[in-house]
Amino acid sequence: MNNTNPLVSVIMNCNNGEKYLDQSLKSLKNQTYENWELIFFDNNSTDTSLSILKKENDHRIKIFTIKKLSNLYRARNLAIEKAKGKYLSFLDVDDLWEQDKLKTQVDFLERNNNYKFSYSNYFVKQESDNRKFLRFKKNLKSGNITQDLLNNYSIGILTVLLEKEFFKEFLFEDRYNIIGDFDLFLKISRYHQIAYIDKPLATYRVHNNNYSSVNLEKYISEYNHWFESNENKYKNDNYSLFFQRFYLIKLKIKLFFKKLGV
Repeated sequence: MNNTNPLVSVIMNCNNGEKYLDQSLKSLKNQTYENWELIFFDNNSTDTSLSILKKENDHRIKIFTIKKLSNLYRARNLAIEKAKGKYLSFLDVDDLWEQDKLKTQVDFLERNNNYKFSYSNYFVKQESDNRKFLRFKKNLKSGNITQDLLNNYSIGILTVLLEKEFFKEFLFEDRYNIIGDFDLFLKISRYHQIAYIDKPLATYRVHNNNYSSVNLEKYISEYNHWFESNENKYKNDNYSLFFQRFYLIKLKIKLFFKKLGV
């Protein structure tokens, strides 16, 4: 692959990710698109994650560390500051990419100048029973999709490829640990068109240590904060938050039964 292909900066934030890290790295190294750099940002890991990375003999892999544990989305912002690519993509330590993930999205954005942000369908893999299924059965939408996202949020951060230029205008809200991508990508959608690629380009792994599942109370707390901060802004622009409000109620009911041990 020649140097005319734009550089993609792959952001991988890690806090104790040793269990699945080798598999995620393999899915990156197997990409058919080769002009990438990995910004591996270690967030105070105490396991062997850093040792795994340091064994990699690949000049495209760049390791950064912080010694004090940071909120995930502050750590994402710090990692993005290190990125040198035209495009950014996000690969968490327990997720996987299809071999043509980067090539498919780079080719699309390079051919379609009206879009600077793309996302795709993806697989979900249940670790408990090794079941794997397609996340969305119906085609999702491209273009001005803010209301569609509010009705049924569908952007998996593991599928995103977007221009780094967005981060001159937007940043992840660094008080969040769970909903930062939801918050940011909704903001971007209000001002920019977003392209959907109808092809599963990644795999999201569901396991016992998924942060949002383990920390359901924090998940609900962050959603409450988001509503308090954004409800009037969206309503004033004639967006409906009905389905997001309903989703928040469902989370609260789930927490209630979890506390009951049901």
